[in-house]
Amino acid sequence: MNKRGHVLNAALLSIGLGYVLEPSGDVETFVTIAEVSVPIVLGALFPDVDTAFGRHRKTLHNLPVLAVFLAYPIYFSNLQWVWLGVVTHYALDYFGSRRGIALFYPLSDQEYGSPTGVTTSSDRAEIVTVVVTAFEVVVAIVLVHVLPQYVPTEAMQIVGLAAA
Repeated sequence: MNKRGHVLNAALLSIGLGYVLEPSGDVETFVTIAEVSVPIVLGALFPDVDTAFGRHRKTLHNLPVLAVFLAYPIYFSNLQWVWLGVVTHYALDYFGSRRGIALFYPLSDQEYGSPTGVTTSSDRAEIVTVVVTAFEVVVAIVLVHVLPQYVPTEAMQIVGLAAA
């Protein structure tokens, strides 16, 4: 996907996640949307920094980079949702684009993608982005409202899905 698709994905996901985390629909919901939107958008845009250096869809589009962002909230309390932006960037490039991403770079240059992908210039790119985002919101609903009964509270706190 292109930058526009990643921003659309991050913005829609931030709104959806705000309602998943605080479903009341009042001021608290909008505060939650504001709290999650900046780190999610930053995380969603970060992997494409590799267009300025390195190899695009390889240097910053792989599992080792994702591991760094998954560990981020363990060590830093600010921008705890940045990892989610990176994950959604990867998901959109994997499911939404024809090219895919090199998940195992630098060990392998092989790019993995889904047959659901379209080219970034396709007139269906925005529809695919919205569909992928809707799937991500459904996953968030499951993570927030279904999994907590099966996952230890400490693990949920680490990823920011449970109160400390």
